[in-house]
Amino acid sequence: MELATYFWSVLQQDRAAVVICNLQHEIIYMNPAAVQRYAKRGGEQLIGRSLLDCHPPAANRRIEQVLAWFAASPQHNQVYTFRNEQENKDVYMVALRDEAGRLIGYYEKHEYRDLEQAPLYDMAD
Repeated sequence: MELATYFWSVLQQDRAAVVICNLQHEIIYMNPAAVQRYAKRGGEQLIGRSLLDCHPPAANRRIEQVLAWFAASPQHNQVYTFRNEQENKDVYMVALRDEAGRLIGYYEKHEYRDLEQAPLYDMAD
């Protein structure tokens, strides 16, 4: 089995929303958590559309600034962009690079800070 299949499965199972964009800001992938999270904005119908259409002009300028910073150096790979107190999470923009280190896109990463409430090793159905 190809490694890509494993990576795809990781994204599919992640409980945090993952939205992947190419360098033209086109949404090329949304995991199920992202489809659900952004359902009121179109959910899966957002795939193929510009991420910039989903944000106000000030946010779009910041996205462009971050993308330029990513492009400036292969060591520039993650930027903290937002704190959501209501959901107790931090949001980051993360560079996506090919095997040669070339920038190929980016994604938004959500890191929730709540303690897990599930029991350890809870495998009940």
